[in-house]
Formats: sequence, structure tokens, C-alpha cells
Amino acid sequence: MTKGTHEFVDDPRNRNILISVNGYLVPRDRAVVSVFDSGFILGDGVWEGLRLHDSAIAFLDRHMERLYEGAKAIDLDIGLAPQELTQRLGDCLKANGMEDGVHIRLMVTRGIKATPYQDPRVTISPATVVIIPEYKEPKPETLERGICLHTVSVRRGYPDVQDQKLNSHSKLNCITACIQAAKAGADEALMLDPHGFVATCNSTHFFIVRRGEVWTSTGQYCIPGITRGAILQACRENGIPARECQFSPYDVYGADEAFVTGTFAGLVPVREVDGRTVAHPLSQESEWPGPGPLTAKLQQLYMALAKREATPV
Repeated sequence: MTKGTHEFVDDPRNRNILISVNGYLVPRDRAVVSVFDSGFILGDGVWEGLRLHDSAIAFLDRHMERLYEGAKAIDLDIGLAPQELTQRLGDCLKANGMEDGVHIRLMVTRGIKATPYQDPRVTISPATVVIIPEYKEPKPETLERGICLHTVSVRRGYPDVQDQKLNSHSKLNCITACIQAAKAGADEALMLDPHGFVATCNSTHFFIVRRGEVWTSTGQYCIPGITRGAILQACRENGIPARECQFSPYDVYGADEAFVTGTFAGLVPVREVDGRTVAHPLSQESEWPGPGPLTAKLQQLYMALAKREATPV
């Protein structure tokens, strides 16, 4: 069974990792939170995925800004200054002897409830802060063979229902989209906005290349992706035309190249969308020709930018 961009190489070292739970380092099999925790009961919290390269976390400042902005949006007090949280990240990584090839899940929930109920006013503890670092590298074949997408009926909704810019623990919208795509035999779901334009994927951001231009959605119906923003920055810095715009599945089917972005795997090519091979409409190729030239170039530019804008911890 495929797992899209999140297929990873199994690493036995992960069985013995230490996980930070509210500042305490505990073995993986003893890392627990209360059944009264807001995250468990309601999915009430925010989180970040981080990447460690050469003892430095890529785009750490951007991730911290998004985390604290999301917490402010849902009136959640993290209880730690960004510098303190960064120190906690560093302590966890050092305790595990980790330097490279690590993916980190940083999770913050509102804390423990007095009773299972949604009102934040029944929270009786400070925020719960969990850091899970794992040795995790994407499978090379995923980057080589590309992934398949399926356009699902589950939409990215209006902000007055649930603002899609929130990187919250409440991911049921994306999960149902993921299930629908998996049932269709695809790696990941392509999700549309309420108007029928392309928004994003269920766990990554989506880009197409049309006639030398890089296109992605307006960003109004997806989280402000860190890797997404880095790709747009790389385009600007290297003279590659890039647009944040409305476009439909019609534009996707006629694209020359397509790729998705995310913190875990970086930039991953897309070989097929809704049964249509991603290639120029006049291409005579009967099969996917492989990652396109702009996709391959942006993979290199992104890695260079990630290393340049990494914070030692």
C-alpha cells in the first residue's frame, strides 16, 4: 500500500529514541499524555514538522512564527518563549545524539481538561508540549518515480467554518480526503477550494509548471506552508516566473510538470493526476518521462536554500 510523500526508510534507531513530554525525556514506549488532554479529546492544539540537517533545523524561525501565530489565533498560551522552546528542541536532539536525517514533530495542545468538554475554560493545566524526533528519510524511489494524485470531493472550506490556514491537530477534513484518494488507488488527495479551484493536497502543497511558469494556489485555503514559501522564494531569487493564482483541474491536466512540497520530503514530483500522465499535451511520450527540468532544478535550489536558512541547535 502506498503512503505518498511520507513513505520512509525504516531505521532501527527509532526504537530507542527519547521523547520530550513537557520537558521530561522519556523512552518511546513510555511517552504518554493524559486521556483528559485537549489534544486527545478534541484535537485542540497546533503543531509543526521540522527537519534537521547537519545539526541545524531548516527554516526554524519561520516554523516558530507559524506555530506561535496559530496558537494566538486559537487563544492558546504555549507557556514558553520561542527561545525556551528552541532550547527544549536542542536538548531533546542532543539527548538522542541526533545530527542529521531527522524529522521532528513538535506538538502543543491546550492542556488537561477537568472533564471531557470543549470549552477552553475547563482546562486545568498549562499547555502540553511534546517533541518527537525520528531518524526519517524519504524513500529514494518516491523521488524518482513520482506520486499519483486523485481529485477528491472533500473541499478546503471557508475560513468562517474552520480557517484552513490553521495548522491544527484537528485534521479530519484532510483525513477524509486522504481516505478517498487511497480508496481510488492514489498516493494523495488533490483538494479544491469552495469555488472549484485547486487549493492544496491533503498533507502537502501542490504546484504545476505550465510553459516555463510555476503555478500554485492563492494560498487562501491552505496552511502557509514553509516549504511552499521557500519554493516561491527560490523562484524569485533565480529568475523563475512563479504565480500564486486560481487555476482549475483543466490547467492541471494540461501542465508540463507537477510536484508537491512538504517539510518531510522537500519537493516530490507528480507523475499522474486523475489517471492523466503529467506531460505537455503535445508530448508523444506514452509513459511519464520522469521529473521535468524545472522540478529537478527546484529540488536542488530548495536544498541549497534549506541549508542556507538553517538554525544550529
